[in-house]
Amino acid sequence: MPALTLTPAQRKEHRSAAHHLNPVVMIGADGLTAAVLKEADQALKAHGLIKLRVFSDDRAVREEMLATLAERLNAAPVQHIGKLLVLWRPLPPKEAVEREDRGAGPRVVKLVKFSKSGNHRAIVKKVKVLGNERVTSGGLIKRAKKPRTGSVKKKLAV
Repeated sequence: MPALTLTPAQRKEHRSAAHHLNPVVMIGADGLTAAVLKEADQALKAHGLIKLRVFSDDRAVREEMLATLAERLNAAPVQHIGKLLVLWRPLPPKEAVEREDRGAGPRVVKLVKFSKSGNHRAIVKKVKVLGNERVTSGGLIKRAKKPRTGSVKKKLAV
């Protein structure tokens, strides 16, 4: 898998976004091991833009690590400054989570009533709400309104 390439404008944008990041992967004396590659891959899947810290004094070795990481992880090298490396890879599209429609069955709702004075703790109460009930903004349980039945005589007259 070849490494991704970025335009200078994209690289500048990613550098500025990575400025406030902390390194999430540390590369020690053993260099690029399978565990390091696995952690970097997981971090790229989760975040897209990551910083790595290399504990090596040789600049050429760090540059080679950046190229190797970019090649193996199919990522774009963004920056190499000092002992920090920055990699970017687009986030994979999230899979749609299929939710079952709950319908009108009973559910447990947590009601919180705050103290009027502010000196006491809030009262938390769990209540089972049935399908034909709703919780008002005041925390009361009310039955859902049914459509009003009209006059049978008026329906026949029309």
